[in-house]
Amino acid sequence: MNSQKGKTFVITGTTSGTGFEAARILLSKGAKVVMLNRNPKKSADTVAALKEKLGNNIEVSSIRMDLGEQASVKKAANEVLETVDRIDALMCNGAIAQVPKRATTQEGWESQMGVNFFGHFTLQALLYPMIEKSKGRIVTVGSMGYNMGLKTIKFDDLNWEKDYTANDAYSQSKLAQIMTIYELQDRLKDAGKSDVKAYACHPGSSRTALIKTSGSLMMRIIFGMMKLSPMTQPAENGAYPELMCATEEDLDQEAFYGPTGRSNWVGPVGAHHLEPHAKDKAVAKRLWDLSEKETGVKWNI
Repeated sequence: MNSQKGKTFVITGTTSGTGFEAARILLSKGAKVVMLNRNPKKSADTVAALKEKLGNNIEVSSIRMDLGEQASVKKAANEVLETVDRIDALMCNGAIAQVPKRATTQEGWESQMGVNFFGHFTLQALLYPMIEKSKGRIVTVGSMGYNMGLKTIKFDDLNWEKDYTANDAYSQSKLAQIMTIYELQDRLKDAGKSDVKAYACHPGSSRTALIKTSGSLMMRIIFGMMKLSPMTQPAENGAYPELMCATEEDLDQEAFYGPTGRSNWVGPVGAHHLEPHAKDKAVAKRLWDLSEKETGVKWNI
């Protein structure tokens, strides 16, 4: 990665895992990083850890934001707009996964859909004007889990009031995130906004605290065992796809970026196969329109 001096990156979910590593690497290259995290204590500890590793002169700041609360997302977005004068990339990294028992956000959305999808949808829309002004990028960190559930959006029961399973709900939230990036690309193209780029990627099977934080005991045991195998990679490697999408020149927006090794879980980062259902135009358009209605936030494209 070349020097990122003079550039500003806004990243969700940086207190551990791939988000922390992405922030650390960007700061080491001279970038300014604004971190959006739910827990102020963990955020302060993260800032201290980054300064201990990289020195006190790094440009890093933290704003409290709970992706599961739309009011918090809107407040944080306003703070970002007041704090920085450019956004070279918004990196939507924060997530919860495999929540064992159905839970809902304040808005009544199933928790994984509310945090992973609706929270980021609102954040992207509110920060879009500055991203456009900066000729910047939106990077969504999806998951190979997009292909491990129903393979569509369950419009008739979006919040899983029936037949809830942790995996299906997580899969839908990640599919929704990915679909919306490709729908955004189409809308930008139709509006002649070629200066803004939007990318979808995933971290592969990386050794992070994601499952430990929100998964069931069984999932924690299974992933704990996987961490000891060659089927997983360090969190730093898991950060590489989003870093590539945030900084690399001349990437194909229509591609899907992640590890290219075994099962796309580990290995060198590159573009790889994306199943057709993730680019179902009719579903993506319906999801976008529904999301603007649900959140009450309209994109100004």
